[in-house]
Amino acid sequence: MDRLDAMRAFVTVVAEGSFTRAAERLALSPQLVSKYVSQLEQHLGVRLLNRTTRRLHLTEAGTAYRQRAQQVLAEIDDMESELGELQTQARGRLHISAPVSFAIRHLAPLINDFQRAHPAVDIDLQLNDRKVDIVEEGFDIALRIGRLKSSSLIARRIAPVRLVLCASPEYLARHGTPEHPRDLAGHRFLRYRYMEESQEPLLQWLPRGGGVGGGGREGGELTSNNGDVLVEAAMGGAGIALQPTFLSGSAIQQGRLSVVLPEHEPEPLGLYAVYAHRQLLASKVRHFVDFLEGYFGDPPYWDHF
Repeated sequence: MDRLDAMRAFVTVVAEGSFTRAAERLALSPQLVSKYVSQLEQHLGVRLLNRTTRRLHLTEAGTAYRQRAQQVLAEIDDMESELGELQTQARGRLHISAPVSFAIRHLAPLINDFQRAHPAVDIDLQLNDRKVDIVEEGFDIALRIGRLKSSSLIARRIAPVRLVLCASPEYLARHGTPEHPRDLAGHRFLRYRYMEESQEPLLQWLPRGGGVGGGGREGGELTSNNGDVLVEAAMGGAGIALQPTFLSGSAIQQGRLSVVLPEHEPEPLGLYAVYAHRQLLASKVRHFVDFLEGYFGDPPYWDHF
């Protein structure tokens, strides 16, 4: 016996006053409705209805059970209705993980616009450059930058991410502008800790180690896990950096940085929205991913230099 079906059959029989009318309302046979009510009585160990040829009468137990059953069924209907709304309307709390520098520079306007369009969505945005475990750490969605490897997660590409070598005009005037990747060995490189040489062939030409090198190279090596620090250092004349244009683009537009070796620009990375499930995707996640797509432009606005 399905207890909820039996409970609904009993409440409907009482409301309609007969098994026949209850069966019509529930789109069941009168025999099945009668069976449900009998099984419910057997399960509870009490008689809920006194049946006569002309009328049905609630017992004392039936009166008490009917009141509680109606409350239970109403709460279940409300819950299912709310869950249905979650699938059709964007609402609830959306937990997002995003890279630190990208989020600080580019996410606030997007989130403001998204919440104006979907005011029932609360956003919990956490910034971290490490690769979070979406499922274990309770995130609905993560924004990731790179060349994603295959996994069980779903990833949608949002925008290309260009990498450019750049340095300040003052640095290049002082130390010369490289004309070939081999010329980078004579320069001070501002190294991003998470960038892998295996993924960026251009990195094989870059100097390693501290100290003063040839070709006017000066100062020890600077390595950081934050691209903003390296872009600021490059603008200050500290050396050459390989950084995404979403960080360096505005400085290039302003003439504070110059692109070096543009003909050797690495293959673009991608900005991806990563989430756990394709089927039965919560509406808040689906709406946010759809909102992301195309928001930054094609090409992205930070590449307009």
